[in-house]
Amino acid sequence: MRQMSLIEGAAPNSSAQPLAARMRPRDLSEFVGQDHLVGEGKLLRQMIENDRIPSMILWGPPGVGKTTLANVIANATKAEFVNFSAVTSGIREIKEIMAAAEERRRMGGRTVLFIDEIHRFNKAQQDAFLPYVEQGSIILIGATTENPSFEVNSALLSRSKVFVLKALGEADLVKLMRRALTEERGFGRLGVDASDAALSKIAVFSNGDARNALGTLETAVANAEFVNSRPTITDKVLEEVVSRKALLYDKTGEEHYNIISALHKSMRNSDPDAAVYWLARMLEGGEDPLYIARRCIRFASEDVGLADPNALLLAVACWDACHNLGVPECNVHLTEIVVYLSLAPKSNAMEQAYNRAVRDAQQMMSEPVPLQIRNAPTRLMRELDYGRGYTYAHDTEEKIARMSCLPDSLAGRRYYEPSGLGAEAKMKARLQAVRDWREGRTETPPFSTAAFAGRPKS
Repeated sequence: MRQMSLIEGAAPNSSAQPLAARMRPRDLSEFVGQDHLVGEGKLLRQMIENDRIPSMILWGPPGVGKTTLANVIANATKAEFVNFSAVTSGIREIKEIMAAAEERRRMGGRTVLFIDEIHRFNKAQQDAFLPYVEQGSIILIGATTENPSFEVNSALLSRSKVFVLKALGEADLVKLMRRALTEERGFGRLGVDASDAALSKIAVFSNGDARNALGTLETAVANAEFVNSRPTITDKVLEEVVSRKALLYDKTGEEHYNIISALHKSMRNSDPDAAVYWLARMLEGGEDPLYIARRCIRFASEDVGLADPNALLLAVACWDACHNLGVPECNVHLTEIVVYLSLAPKSNAMEQAYNRAVRDAQQMMSEPVPLQIRNAPTRLMRELDYGRGYTYAHDTEEKIARMSCLPDSLAGRRYYEPSGLGAEAKMKARLQAVRDWREGRTETPPFSTAAFAGRPKS
Protein backbone atom coordinates (compact mmCIF):
# COMPACT_ATOMS: atom_id res chain seq x y z
CA MET A 1 0.00 0.00 0.00
CA ARG A 2 2.92 2.32 0.69
CA GLN A 3 4.04 2.25 -2.96
CA MET A 4 0.58 3.15 -4.22
CA SER A 5 0.18 6.06 -1.82
CA LEU A 6 3.64 7.32 -2.74
CA ILE A 7 2.66 7.76 -6.39
CA GLU A 8 -0.83 8.99 -5.66
CA GLY A 9 0.54 11.76 -3.50
CA ALA A 10 3.04 12.91 -6.10
CA ALA A 11 0.92 15.48 -7.93
CA PRO A 12 -2.69 16.49 -8.50
CA ASN A 13 -4.49 13.98 -10.75
CA SER A 14 -1.29 11.95 -10.98
CA SER A 15 -3.16 8.68 -10.98
CA ALA A 16 -4.89 9.69 -14.21
CA GLN A 17 -1.77 10.46 -16.23
CA PRO A 18 1.65 8.84 -16.53
CA LEU A 19 4.68 10.94 -15.60
CA ALA A 20 5.67 11.52 -19.24
CA ALA A 21 2.27 13.10 -19.97
CA ARG A 22 2.37 15.29 -16.84
CA MET A 23 5.87 16.53 -17.65
CA ARG A 24 5.23 17.30 -21.30
CA PRO A 25 6.77 20.75 -22.08
CA ARG A 26 4.26 23.55 -22.53
CA ASP A 27 6.55 25.93 -24.42
CA LEU A 28 10.06 26.16 -25.85
CA SER A 29 11.54 27.23 -22.53
CA GLU A 30 10.70 23.78 -21.12
CA PHE A 31 11.72 21.85 -24.21
CA VAL A 32 14.89 19.78 -23.74
CA GLY A 33 17.16 18.64 -26.57
CA GLN A 34 17.07 19.23 -30.34
CA ASP A 35 19.20 22.36 -29.98
CA HIS A 36 20.09 22.09 -33.66
CA LEU A 37 16.43 22.87 -34.42
CA VAL A 38 15.03 24.91 -31.51
CA GLY A 39 18.14 26.37 -29.89
CA GLU A 40 18.45 30.12 -29.71
CA GLY A 41 18.44 31.63 -33.19
CA LYS A 42 17.73 28.33 -34.96
CA LEU A 43 15.32 28.24 -37.90
CA LEU A 44 12.50 26.17 -36.41
CA ARG A 45 12.54 28.17 -33.18
CA GLN A 46 12.19 31.41 -35.12
CA MET A 47 9.31 29.95 -37.13
CA ILE A 48 7.47 28.92 -33.96
CA GLU A 49 8.11 32.20 -32.13
CA ASN A 50 6.94 34.21 -35.16
CA ASP A 51 3.97 31.89 -35.77
CA ARG A 52 5.15 31.43 -39.37
CA ILE A 53 5.46 27.67 -39.59
CA PRO A 54 5.37 25.84 -42.94
CA SER A 55 4.10 22.33 -43.61
CA MET A 56 6.69 20.01 -42.12
CA ILE A 57 7.63 16.43 -41.37
CA LEU A 58 9.16 15.71 -37.96
CA TRP A 59 11.30 12.58 -38.35
CA GLY A 60 13.06 10.84 -35.51
CA PRO A 61 13.11 7.78 -33.24
CA PRO A 62 10.49 7.28 -30.52
CA GLY A 63 10.48 9.55 -27.50
CA VAL A 64 12.60 12.41 -28.85
CA GLY A 65 9.93 15.12 -28.80
CA LYS A 66 8.02 14.98 -32.09
CA THR A 67 4.55 15.09 -30.53
CA THR A 68 5.80 17.42 -27.80
CA LEU A 69 7.09 19.85 -30.40
CA ALA A 70 3.71 19.74 -32.12
CA ASN A 71 2.04 20.59 -28.80
CA VAL A 72 4.45 23.49 -28.29
CA ILE A 73 3.44 24.77 -31.73
CA ALA A 74 -0.22 24.29 -30.80
CA ASN A 75 0.25 26.46 -27.71
CA ALA A 76 2.14 29.13 -29.66
CA THR A 77 0.09 29.46 -32.83
CA LYS A 78 -2.99 31.59 -33.36
CA ALA A 79 -4.24 29.10 -35.93
CA GLU A 80 -6.78 26.38 -35.25
CA PHE A 81 -4.77 23.32 -34.20
CA VAL A 82 -6.23 19.91 -35.08
CA ASN A 83 -4.67 16.77 -33.62
CA PHE A 84 -5.23 13.82 -35.95
CA SER A 85 -4.17 10.19 -35.53
CA ALA A 86 -3.24 8.01 -38.48
CA VAL A 87 -4.01 4.96 -36.34
CA THR A 88 -7.66 5.68 -35.56
CA SER A 89 -8.81 7.82 -38.51
CA GLY A 90 -9.67 7.17 -42.14
CA ILE A 91 -10.66 8.95 -45.35
CA ARG A 92 -14.09 10.02 -44.01
CA GLU A 93 -12.54 11.85 -41.05
CA ILE A 94 -9.95 13.43 -43.36
CA LYS A 95 -12.68 14.83 -45.63
CA GLU A 96 -14.59 16.28 -42.68
CA ILE A 97 -11.51 18.03 -41.32
CA MET A 98 -10.50 19.29 -44.76
CA ALA A 99 -13.96 20.75 -45.34
CA ALA A 100 -13.81 22.61 -42.04
CA ALA A 101 -10.29 23.82 -42.82
CA GLU A 102 -11.33 25.09 -46.25
CA GLU A 103 -14.27 26.99 -44.74
CA ARG A 104 -11.92 28.48 -42.14
CA ARG A 105 -9.52 29.57 -44.89
CA ARG A 106 -12.32 31.39 -46.71
CA MET A 107 -13.06 33.27 -43.50
CA GLY A 108 -9.40 34.31 -43.21
CA GLY A 109 -8.38 31.72 -40.61
CA ARG A 110 -5.62 29.13 -40.59
CA THR A 111 -5.60 25.44 -39.70
CA VAL A 112 -2.57 23.52 -38.46
CA LEU A 113 -3.17 19.78 -38.85
CA PHE A 114 -0.90 17.49 -36.82
CA ILE A 115 -0.79 13.85 -37.94
CA ASP A 116 0.99 11.51 -35.59
CA GLU A 117 2.53 8.43 -37.23
CA ILE A 118 1.83 9.74 -40.71
CA HIS A 119 3.69 6.75 -42.18
CA ARG A 120 0.69 4.59 -41.19
CA PHE A 121 -1.38 6.29 -43.88
CA ASN A 122 -1.04 4.62 -47.26
CA LYS A 123 -0.13 6.71 -50.31
CA ALA A 124 -3.77 7.06 -51.39
CA GLN A 125 -4.76 8.43 -47.99
CA GLN A 126 -1.81 10.82 -48.03
CA ASP A 127 -2.92 12.03 -51.47
CA ALA A 128 -6.13 13.33 -49.85
CA PHE A 129 -4.12 16.02 -48.04
CA LEU A 130 -2.17 17.22 -51.08
CA PRO A 131 -4.67 19.67 -52.68
CA TYR A 132 -5.39 21.29 -49.31
CA VAL A 133 -1.70 21.76 -48.59
CA GLU A 134 -1.19 23.22 -52.08
CA GLN A 135 -4.02 25.76 -51.79
CA GLY A 136 -3.12 26.70 -48.23
CA SER A 137 -6.19 25.31 -46.49
CA ILE A 138 -3.98 23.49 -44.01
CA ILE A 139 -0.47 23.63 -42.63
CA LEU A 140 0.47 19.99 -42.27
CA ILE A 141 2.74 18.71 -39.50
CA GLY A 142 3.47 15.00 -39.80
CA ALA A 143 5.40 12.98 -37.25
CA THR A 144 7.08 9.72 -38.17
CA THR A 145 9.67 7.27 -36.92
CA GLU A 146 10.19 5.97 -40.46
CA ASN A 147 12.33 7.46 -43.20
CA PRO A 148 9.97 9.90 -44.98
CA SER A 149 11.81 9.31 -48.26
CA PHE A 150 10.16 5.89 -48.35
CA GLU A 151 7.00 6.36 -46.27
CA VAL A 152 5.65 9.78 -47.29
CA ASN A 153 4.12 10.58 -50.67
CA SER A 154 6.80 12.27 -52.77
CA ALA A 155 4.46 15.09 -53.82
CA LEU A 156 3.54 15.76 -50.20
CA LEU A 157 7.18 15.49 -49.15
CA SER A 158 8.27 18.03 -51.76
CA ARG A 159 5.86 20.58 -50.26
CA SER A 160 7.03 20.04 -46.69
CA LYS A 161 10.15 20.93 -44.75
CA VAL A 162 11.74 17.87 -43.14
CA PHE A 163 13.18 18.35 -39.65
CA VAL A 164 15.27 15.48 -38.31
CA LEU A 165 15.06 14.98 -34.54
CA LYS A 166 17.89 13.12 -32.84
CA ALA A 167 17.91 10.71 -29.92
CA LEU A 168 18.32 12.66 -26.69
CA GLY A 169 21.72 12.64 -25.04
CA GLU A 170 22.37 11.34 -21.55
CA ALA A 171 22.66 14.87 -20.14
CA ASP A 172 19.31 15.85 -21.68
CA LEU A 173 17.56 12.86 -20.14
CA VAL A 174 19.11 13.45 -16.73
CA LYS A 175 17.90 17.07 -16.91
CA LEU A 176 14.36 15.91 -17.74
CA MET A 177 14.30 13.41 -14.88
CA ARG A 178 15.75 15.89 -12.39
CA ARG A 179 12.99 18.31 -13.35
CA ALA A 180 10.39 15.56 -12.89
CA LEU A 181 11.72 14.91 -9.39
CA THR A 182 11.64 18.54 -8.35
CA GLU A 183 8.57 20.06 -10.04
CA GLU A 184 5.16 19.76 -8.40
CA ARG A 185 3.50 18.25 -11.47
CA GLY A 186 6.07 15.48 -11.21
CA PHE A 187 7.30 14.13 -7.87
CA GLY A 188 8.25 17.45 -6.29
CA ARG A 189 6.07 16.84 -3.23
CA LEU A 190 7.78 13.57 -2.38
CA GLY A 191 11.36 14.76 -1.94
CA VAL A 192 12.75 11.69 -3.74
CA ASP A 193 16.49 11.20 -3.36
CA ALA A 194 18.15 10.14 -6.62
CA SER A 195 21.84 10.59 -7.38
CA ASP A 196 23.08 11.80 -10.75
CA ALA A 197 24.71 8.38 -11.16
CA ALA A 198 21.35 6.66 -10.71
CA LEU A 199 19.65 8.97 -13.20
CA SER A 200 22.52 8.45 -15.65
CA LYS A 201 21.97 4.69 -15.49
CA ILE A 202 18.30 5.18 -16.33
CA ALA A 203 19.29 7.55 -19.16
CA VAL A 204 21.68 4.99 -20.69
CA PHE A 205 19.02 2.31 -20.36
CA SER A 206 16.51 4.51 -22.21
CA ASN A 207 18.41 4.76 -25.54
CA GLY A 208 17.71 8.47 -26.00
CA ASP A 209 13.95 8.02 -25.46
CA ALA A 210 12.51 10.59 -23.04
CA ARG A 211 9.22 8.72 -22.66
CA ASN A 212 11.13 5.55 -21.78
CA ALA A 213 13.32 7.43 -19.29
CA LEU A 214 10.39 9.06 -17.49
CA GLY A 215 8.46 5.79 -17.46
CA THR A 216 11.44 4.00 -15.92
CA LEU A 217 11.87 6.79 -13.39
CA GLU A 218 8.21 6.52 -12.44
CA THR A 219 8.62 2.79 -11.81
CA ALA A 220 11.75 3.43 -9.78
CA VAL A 221 9.95 5.99 -7.60
CA ALA A 222 7.08 3.57 -7.09
CA ASN A 223 9.58 1.00 -5.81
CA ALA A 224 11.82 3.42 -3.92
CA GLU A 225 13.32 2.35 -0.59
CA PHE A 226 13.01 4.59 2.43
CA VAL A 227 16.38 5.73 3.72
CA ASN A 228 16.20 8.03 6.77
CA SER A 229 12.46 8.36 6.11
CA ARG A 230 13.12 9.65 2.59
CA PRO A 231 12.17 7.75 -0.61
CA THR A 232 15.44 6.87 -2.30
CA ILE A 233 16.28 5.30 -5.67
CA THR A 234 19.00 2.89 -4.55
CA ASP A 235 21.22 0.58 -6.58
CA LYS A 236 18.96 -2.32 -5.56
CA VAL A 237 15.92 -0.51 -6.94
CA LEU A 238 17.76 0.20 -10.20
CA GLU A 239 18.74 -3.44 -10.57
CA GLU A 240 15.08 -4.43 -10.32
CA VAL A 241 13.78 -1.71 -12.62
CA VAL A 242 16.55 -1.72 -15.21
CA SER A 243 16.65 -5.50 -15.45
CA ARG A 244 17.19 -5.79 -19.18
CA LYS A 245 18.72 -3.37 -21.67
CA ALA A 246 16.11 -2.22 -24.16
CA LEU A 247 17.73 -2.48 -27.57
CA LEU A 248 16.96 0.09 -30.25
CA TYR A 249 16.03 -2.23 -33.08
CA ASP A 250 13.03 -2.36 -35.37
CA LYS A 251 12.94 -5.48 -37.52
CA THR A 252 10.81 -3.78 -40.17
CA GLY A 253 11.95 -0.17 -39.96
CA GLU A 254 14.94 1.91 -40.98
CA GLU A 255 17.07 0.78 -38.02
CA HIS A 256 16.91 -2.74 -39.43
CA TYR A 257 18.63 -1.56 -42.61
CA ASN A 258 21.04 0.69 -40.72
CA ILE A 259 22.31 -2.19 -38.57
CA ILE A 260 22.60 -4.78 -41.35
CA SER A 261 24.55 -2.10 -43.25
CA ALA A 262 26.78 -1.65 -40.21
CA LEU A 263 27.38 -5.42 -40.07
CA HIS A 264 28.26 -5.58 -43.77
CA LYS A 265 30.61 -2.62 -43.65
CA SER A 266 32.34 -3.91 -40.50
CA MET A 267 33.02 -7.29 -42.12
CA ARG A 268 34.14 -5.57 -45.33
CA ASN A 269 36.57 -3.46 -43.31
CA SER A 270 37.99 -6.60 -41.63
CA ASP A 271 36.77 -5.50 -38.18
CA PRO A 272 35.49 -8.64 -36.41
CA ASP A 273 34.87 -6.84 -33.10
CA ALA A 274 32.50 -4.32 -34.65
CA ALA A 275 30.89 -7.05 -36.76
CA VAL A 276 30.15 -9.23 -33.72
CA TYR A 277 28.70 -6.22 -31.87
CA TRP A 278 26.26 -5.44 -34.71
CA LEU A 279 25.42 -9.14 -34.97
CA ALA A 280 24.55 -9.16 -31.26
CA ARG A 281 22.42 -6.02 -31.67
CA MET A 282 20.40 -7.76 -34.37
CA LEU A 283 19.99 -11.09 -32.60
CA GLU A 284 19.14 -9.57 -29.21
CA GLY A 285 16.66 -7.30 -30.97
CA GLY A 286 14.82 -10.35 -32.27
CA GLU A 287 16.11 -10.54 -35.86
CA ASP A 288 15.54 -13.77 -37.78
CA PRO A 289 18.90 -15.58 -37.80
CA LEU A 290 18.17 -16.94 -41.28
CA TYR A 291 18.03 -13.39 -42.60
CA ILE A 292 21.51 -12.70 -41.22
CA ALA A 293 22.78 -16.03 -42.57
CA ARG A 294 21.44 -15.18 -46.06
CA ARG A 295 23.23 -11.83 -45.95
CA CYS A 296 26.45 -13.64 -45.01
CA ILE A 297 26.05 -15.98 -47.99
CA ARG A 298 25.74 -12.95 -50.28
CA PHE A 299 28.73 -11.31 -48.60
CA ALA A 300 30.83 -14.45 -49.10
CA SER A 301 30.63 -13.99 -52.89
CA GLU A 302 30.19 -10.23 -53.15
CA ASP A 303 33.05 -9.21 -50.86
CA VAL A 304 35.28 -12.29 -50.52
CA GLY A 305 34.71 -14.29 -53.69
CA LEU A 306 37.57 -16.40 -55.01
CA ALA A 307 40.02 -14.73 -52.66
CA ASP A 308 38.77 -17.47 -50.28
CA PRO A 309 36.48 -20.02 -51.97
CA ASN A 310 35.83 -21.66 -48.60
CA ALA A 311 33.92 -18.57 -47.44
CA LEU A 312 30.85 -19.47 -49.50
CA LEU A 313 30.92 -23.08 -48.30
CA LEU A 314 31.09 -22.01 -44.67
CA ALA A 315 28.38 -19.38 -45.11
CA VAL A 316 26.02 -21.98 -46.60
CA ALA A 317 26.91 -24.35 -43.77
CA CYS A 318 26.06 -21.60 -41.30
CA TRP A 319 22.66 -21.13 -42.94
CA ASP A 320 22.02 -24.87 -42.55
CA ALA A 321 23.00 -24.69 -38.87
CA CYS A 322 20.66 -21.73 -38.28
CA HIS A 323 17.84 -23.52 -40.10
CA ASN A 324 18.27 -26.75 -38.14
CA LEU A 325 19.03 -25.31 -34.69
CA GLY A 326 17.41 -21.89 -34.44
CA VAL A 327 18.15 -19.42 -31.65
CA PRO A 328 19.87 -19.28 -29.25
CA GLU A 329 21.95 -22.30 -30.30
CA CYS A 330 22.81 -20.89 -33.74
CA ASN A 331 24.12 -17.58 -32.34
CA VAL A 332 27.61 -19.02 -32.02
CA HIS A 333 27.52 -20.30 -35.62
CA LEU A 334 26.64 -16.82 -36.86
CA THR A 335 29.45 -15.40 -34.74
CA GLU A 336 31.85 -17.89 -36.33
CA ILE A 337 30.93 -16.98 -39.91
CA VAL A 338 30.89 -13.24 -39.16
CA VAL A 339 34.41 -13.43 -37.70
CA TYR A 340 35.60 -15.67 -40.56
CA LEU A 341 34.25 -13.30 -43.21
CA SER A 342 35.74 -10.33 -41.42
CA LEU A 343 39.22 -11.86 -41.47
CA ALA A 344 39.03 -13.45 -44.92
CA PRO A 345 40.97 -11.81 -47.79
CA LYS A 346 38.61 -9.53 -49.69
CA SER A 347 37.77 -9.31 -53.37
CA ASN A 348 34.72 -7.78 -55.02
CA ALA A 349 35.80 -9.09 -58.43
CA MET A 350 32.69 -11.29 -58.74
CA GLU A 351 30.29 -8.39 -58.31
CA GLN A 352 32.39 -6.11 -60.53
CA ALA A 353 32.54 -8.76 -63.26
CA TYR A 354 28.77 -9.15 -63.25
CA ASN A 355 28.13 -5.40 -63.16
CA ARG A 356 30.42 -4.84 -66.17
CA ALA A 357 28.73 -7.64 -68.07
CA VAL A 358 25.26 -6.29 -67.16
CA ARG A 359 26.04 -2.89 -68.67
CA ASP A 360 27.01 -4.49 -71.99
CA ALA A 361 24.15 -6.99 -71.89
CA GLN A 362 21.57 -4.24 -71.33
CA GLN A 363 22.96 -2.02 -74.08
CA MET A 364 23.57 -4.83 -76.58
CA MET A 365 20.76 -7.29 -75.97
CA SER A 366 20.50 -8.39 -79.61
CA GLU A 367 24.13 -9.37 -80.24
CA PRO A 368 24.07 -12.72 -82.08
CA VAL A 369 25.78 -15.78 -80.62
CA PRO A 370 28.94 -16.43 -82.70
CA LEU A 371 28.40 -19.22 -85.22
CA GLN A 372 31.34 -21.27 -83.95
CA ILE A 373 29.75 -21.80 -80.51
CA ARG A 374 26.19 -22.42 -81.71
CA ASN A 375 24.84 -25.93 -81.48
CA ALA A 376 24.02 -27.60 -84.82
CA PRO A 377 21.63 -30.52 -84.22
CA THR A 378 19.98 -30.32 -87.70
CA ARG A 379 21.28 -30.36 -91.28
CA LEU A 380 19.80 -26.92 -91.97
CA MET A 381 21.73 -25.48 -89.06
CA ARG A 382 24.95 -27.08 -90.31
CA GLU A 383 24.26 -25.67 -93.82
CA LEU A 384 23.93 -22.25 -92.21
CA ASP A 385 27.40 -22.71 -90.68
CA TYR A 386 26.20 -23.27 -87.15
CA GLY A 387 29.14 -24.75 -85.25
CA ARG A 388 31.63 -24.12 -88.09
CA GLY A 389 35.06 -23.36 -86.64
CA TYR A 390 34.27 -24.79 -83.22
CA THR A 391 37.23 -26.38 -81.46
CA TYR A 392 36.57 -28.98 -78.75
CA ALA A 393 38.99 -27.90 -76.03
CA HIS A 394 39.51 -31.43 -74.69
CA ASP A 395 40.83 -32.54 -78.08
CA THR A 396 43.73 -30.05 -77.90
CA GLU A 397 47.04 -30.67 -76.19
CA GLU A 398 46.65 -27.41 -74.25
CA LYS A 399 43.00 -28.16 -73.29
CA ILE A 400 42.10 -24.69 -74.51
CA ALA A 401 41.36 -23.14 -77.93
CA ARG A 402 42.14 -19.68 -79.29
CA MET A 403 38.53 -19.50 -80.47
CA SER A 404 36.55 -16.41 -79.38
CA CYS A 405 33.31 -16.97 -77.44
CA LEU A 406 32.11 -13.36 -77.30
CA PRO A 407 30.11 -11.59 -80.01
CA ASP A 408 32.36 -9.84 -82.54
CA SER A 409 31.27 -6.43 -81.24
CA LEU A 410 32.54 -7.35 -77.76
CA ALA A 411 35.77 -9.06 -78.80
CA GLY A 412 38.50 -8.50 -76.24
CA ARG A 413 36.10 -7.24 -73.58
CA ARG A 414 37.22 -8.11 -70.04
CA TYR A 415 34.81 -8.49 -67.15
CA TYR A 416 36.58 -10.58 -64.53
CA GLU A 417 39.63 -8.84 -63.11
CA PRO A 418 40.87 -10.81 -60.06
CA SER A 419 42.23 -8.85 -57.13
CA GLY A 420 45.34 -10.96 -56.61
CA LEU A 421 44.58 -11.37 -52.88
CA GLY A 422 44.39 -14.72 -51.11
CA ALA A 423 43.52 -17.67 -53.31
CA GLU A 424 42.63 -15.26 -56.09
CA ALA A 425 46.34 -14.68 -56.67
CA LYS A 426 46.44 -18.12 -58.31
CA MET A 427 43.32 -17.27 -60.33
CA LYS A 428 44.95 -14.07 -61.51
CA ALA A 429 48.09 -15.86 -62.62
CA ARG A 430 46.11 -18.54 -64.44
CA LEU A 431 43.88 -15.99 -66.16
CA GLN A 432 46.86 -13.94 -67.29
CA ALA A 433 48.51 -17.06 -68.72
CA VAL A 434 45.31 -17.87 -70.65
CA ARG A 435 45.00 -14.35 -72.00
CA ASP A 436 48.70 -14.17 -72.97
CA TRP A 437 48.46 -17.45 -74.91
CA ARG A 438 45.07 -16.74 -76.48
CA GLU A 439 46.17 -13.29 -77.68
CA GLY A 440 49.46 -14.65 -79.09
CA ARG A 441 51.84 -13.01 -76.61
CA THR A 442 53.31 -16.39 -75.70
CA GLU A 443 53.47 -19.89 -77.20
CA THR A 444 53.65 -21.54 -73.79
CA PRO A 445 50.44 -23.55 -73.14
CA PRO A 446 48.56 -21.69 -70.37
CA PHE A 447 48.01 -24.71 -68.12
CA SER A 448 51.52 -26.06 -68.35
CA THR A 449 54.03 -25.94 -65.48
CA ALA A 450 56.14 -23.46 -67.43
CA ALA A 451 53.22 -21.03 -67.72
CA PHE A 452 53.10 -20.65 -63.95
CA ALA A 453 56.83 -20.52 -63.30
CA GLY A 454 57.54 -17.60 -61.00
CA ARG A 455 53.86 -16.74 -60.54
CA PRO A 456 52.28 -16.49 -57.07
CA LYS A 457 51.31 -19.76 -55.44
CA SER A 458 48.04 -20.34 -53.63
